[in-house]
Amino acid sequence: MSGITAYGAYIPRTRLQKSAIADANDWFDASLRGLAKGERSVCNWDEDTITMAVEAGQDCLSVLNADSVNTLYLASTTLPFLDRQNSVVISQALNLGDDLRTMDVAASQRAGTSALISMLESGSTTGNALLVASEHRRSKCGSRAEMLWGDGAAAVSVGNEGVIAEYVGSETYVIDFIDHYRGEDSTIDYEWEERWIRDEGYMKSVPLVISRLLDKAGVKPSDIAHFVLACDQARTPGAVARKIGISADAVIDNHIEDLGVTGVAHPILLLTEALEKAKTGDLILLTGFGQGADAVLLRATDALAGKRPETGFTGALARRREDANYNKFLNFNNLVDREVGKRGELDKQSYLAAMYRRKDLLTGFIGGKCRSCGTVQIPREKYCVNPECGALDSQDDHPMSAVKGRVMTWTADRLTFDWNPPAYFGLVEFEGGGRLMMDFTEVESGTMDTGVEVSVHFRIRQFDNQRGFRKYFWKATPAQQ
Repeated sequence: MSGITAYGAYIPRTRLQKSAIADANDWFDASLRGLAKGERSVCNWDEDTITMAVEAGQDCLSVLNADSVNTLYLASTTLPFLDRQNSVVISQALNLGDDLRTMDVAASQRAGTSALISMLESGSTTGNALLVASEHRRSKCGSRAEMLWGDGAAAVSVGNEGVIAEYVGSETYVIDFIDHYRGEDSTIDYEWEERWIRDEGYMKSVPLVISRLLDKAGVKPSDIAHFVLACDQARTPGAVARKIGISADAVIDNHIEDLGVTGVAHPILLLTEALEKAKTGDLILLTGFGQGADAVLLRATDALAGKRPETGFTGALARRREDANYNKFLNFNNLVDREVGKRGELDKQSYLAAMYRRKDLLTGFIGGKCRSCGTVQIPREKYCVNPECGALDSQDDHPMSAVKGRVMTWTADRLTFDWNPPAYFGLVEFEGGGRLMMDFTEVESGTMDTGVEVSVHFRIRQFDNQRGFRKYFWKATPAQQ
């Protein structure tokens, strides 16, 4: 039996109040007030598609043995690199080894559901395939998209053992229906008229593909317990359900008012919510829309209740911090030309050879553990730092991305350039051993102090805007936030 074996979710902590967007833009477009209820998720300046994918992947791996993963697909239309396989960066950050199959899947809003179908139908008999869908879309200031979109990521694994949602079947309908597009020289999508997209797109393509699937599977629409249709039109999923005969109670809310629609990630993210709600035997119908439609039918198993991830959708949604600073949002998304000062103008060329040599530390956050005395250290070196040992070439790999730490020293520096000043950095001591000078991120004023517990997260360290490169490393975040 093949199907879903685990799942995980990530939503950025910051939630921009939509009223702040309307306050800044309703002088130009008064209709924005009608969309100003609630909030949307917003990436911090040092988050992107890759970092969110790592977070979602970690959540999925909290209930899944990483050694079992033999495939990693990344689905997104906002890949940071157009000619560098982004999924490889994620696999190394998750310490999945170097003998797995990786692939980036893009170019459509149904990239996530299409990748999932491919995995479910691959017929692999051993191990797990991990799908991560992540999206960080940019939009024009004062646009409908700015009000309705959000940032986020989700992950699901597919395999034949420990299945929590059995694969029943799938169907795909393809048609070059252009509801929006982004050309090769653009960074922002161009969208067509909302009513036409609803009537000619969702209301025709989605019922068609669902009807084909249900007929093939011998399932009645009324049997569906959880229905996922990712859409930034609040009423459309319910309208599609009524047209097909699916119960209104089965429709999974799109969370437009407390999250925003997260693009390619949204169907998979809502699937994680459906899995949280599902009971043994429940049928879950997942759809993806974009140049046609995908439909996937799953059935929850007895194993589902015992596979709750560390955070999951509910935990990620609840982990929030309100923000009403619209100007900060514009800066974090490079929508304004910010004066950064002389310190921010320094050339930040990345030395690719050095990054390659220390990828174990920089990407995988792997320290060392001495075979002679058991001392843990980070970074790993040729010698043991224990003065009573000092053994040479005694270091075994010791992954530390999941290890908690405590702040030993810290400073808040307004002279050092940071996209969200002040720049916090200091010394972190990890549980079980190891100390490292680290940057802190997402620190709320007045919360930093010595002894504060921290967790580490894969983030953007520097931008090399001259060469179109971004450098990643791990940062510490106060745990109480």
